[in-house]
Amino acid sequence: MHERSIYRLGKYLQGTKDKGIIFKPDPSRGLECYVDADFAGGWNKADADNAEAVMSRTGYVLMYAGCPLTWCSKLQTEVTLSTTEAEYITLSQALREVIPLIQLLKEINEVFPIDLPTPRVRCKVWEDNNGCITLAKEHKFSPRTKHIAIKYHHFRQHVKDGTLDILPIDTKEQIADIFTKPLDESLFIYLRRMLNGW
Repeated sequence: MHERSIYRLGKYLQGTKDKGIIFKPDPSRGLECYVDADFAGGWNKADADNAEAVMSRTGYVLMYAGCPLTWCSKLQTEVTLSTTEAEYITLSQALREVIPLIQLLKEINEVFPIDLPTPRVRCKVWEDNNGCITLAKEHKFSPRTKHIAIKYHHFRQHVKDGTLDILPIDTKEQIADIFTKPLDESLFIYLRRMLNGW
């Protein structure tokens, strides 16, 4: 199975070696972050003894003016108990990149005026899990989420003061999906075009 995967990956890289990222800046879009998780996506009966098989995968991409700045695809370091929890941990990890970048953009704007869609820098965070959005906006613990460590709630003040705006997005428009799981060819090509411009 791994041999077939490596062969397919090599074939893809060979066929796209002349490709890259095509930047088409759209200043009206500002700072955006697309966040997704694949809850225990590696689990299967044949590999049930593998501890990593139950780990969820984090995926996110941080974009400014519609151009990708940084992206991530990695296994989470702890077992999650639900899709919402996996998505929330991914959201928290992504916002550890976003919050310092917002501060950097504010500092740069004081020295070099940059084209911002609003007088202050905000970030739109696109999330496709409604439970995760609710958890991020609520300032209380529910019986199903009280076990989530405080380290994942660090961004709530930024949501409350409006610096971060966490918005729902259709799964088919979720660019971060490309970092979390295998996709069918048409969706992969569509999301690749949104991410890379080709």
